[in-house]
Amino acid sequence: MVKMERIHNRKFLNDSRIDYALILPVFLLILIGFVALWFSLTTDYPLKANTLLIQQGAWLLVGMAAAFFVMHLDVRALWSIAPIIYGVGLVLMIIPVFFYSRAVYLATGAKSWIAIAGTSLFQPSELMKVAYVLFLSRLIVSFREKNPKHTLRNDFFLILEMIISLLPIAFILIGPHMQNDFGTLLVFLAIFAGMLLISGISWKILLPLILVFVLTIAGFIYVLITPEGQKLLNSLGFQAYQSARFQAWLHPFSDVQYNSYQQSQALISTAIGGVFGIGSGVAQIAVPVRESDMIFTVIAGATGFVGAALVIFLYLYLIYRMMRATLKANNLFYTLIAGGFTMMLLFHVFENIGAIIGILPLTGIPLPFISQGGSNLISNIIGVGLILSIKYNKESPERRGKTRDKYRRMLAKRIEQNVRLRGDED
Repeated sequence: MVKMERIHNRKFLNDSRIDYALILPVFLLILIGFVALWFSLTTDYPLKANTLLIQQGAWLLVGMAAAFFVMHLDVRALWSIAPIIYGVGLVLMIIPVFFYSRAVYLATGAKSWIAIAGTSLFQPSELMKVAYVLFLSRLIVSFREKNPKHTLRNDFFLILEMIISLLPIAFILIGPHMQNDFGTLLVFLAIFAGMLLISGISWKILLPLILVFVLTIAGFIYVLITPEGQKLLNSLGFQAYQSARFQAWLHPFSDVQYNSYQQSQALISTAIGGVFGIGSGVAQIAVPVRESDMIFTVIAGATGFVGAALVIFLYLYLIYRMMRATLKANNLFYTLIAGGFTMMLLFHVFENIGAIIGILPLTGIPLPFISQGGSNLISNIIGVGLILSIKYNKESPERRGKTRDKYRRMLAKRIEQNVRLRGDED
């Protein structure tokens, strides 16, 4: 029995269908994450550090099992479940509106976690990201099959359908008396934008949209930095804590006792690492929730520029491998799935690290594979599993056999038709 298991494991490790170059940076990032979590948890929560680390390990095992499962799903299975999990995801996202932790809500202003008896269980929006990528991929492919001509009219209708698919999610996230989670909405918008770019939309439409987006961001920043603009935002229902985050981003050391405390502490904790880091000395700087959204401050402080640069390099290499999988996908559905997850990961990394070093405002977005939290870890690992499934199913011996049989049947049918045509001519 043991011998058979060893043979099976050896075959799995030698399986050429598995993209180990994609798995390697994920493995290293997770390993770095556990080391960073161990340091931050033993410093900030010494009495329950071991329990929290074990919980993170349990979530990792769940994510790995889920990734292994989805890696073996072929394109037909993914196609079938896409609308189902999209609908289930919407239902789950509504639950935190009614069952949430009051303490978390008072601290963050968001109802994004399902909580029972004050204990936060999981964040449905993280799993909804997976569902949205699959559903949007199916929507785009279905539209292209029904409307094969790439006309401006068809492109406009495709954009309209994509927007309609995003509206329920946006309403649950930022609608009146709903989750009030603007940061997570930005992730869905990033997924939307990334998949829009690879959906085949004409540049005659994309270029004006990009221009409008840039002008909107510039206008929003201008409004934020002017007193009149801030009054306008408040009159439009912009939350006070959201405005405070932007003010802390623009002036991180102006109100270090209150509004800009987290931003200023993050900058100091990152900067004191220097080139090679100061190890345990980073604990001298208190950073709120550094085990979660601010985990990069632990890495930068403890290992300095060298360690921080290594983490960024691993992310860049992972994104490169994901983009390569996107370009090598054997159909549009797989291409869109890989592109959507690549954009999601890219935005998470850019926003999280960018906010910590001060080039972007804090939004509470976790760092993939490193931050504490089961929901985000599982959704990211599932995303990796889906991208692995592209090569795994494309190069499957069974699939190659089915493809050869299909080709032979098609070729035999064409030969038979040609023989009939020649017989009719004679």
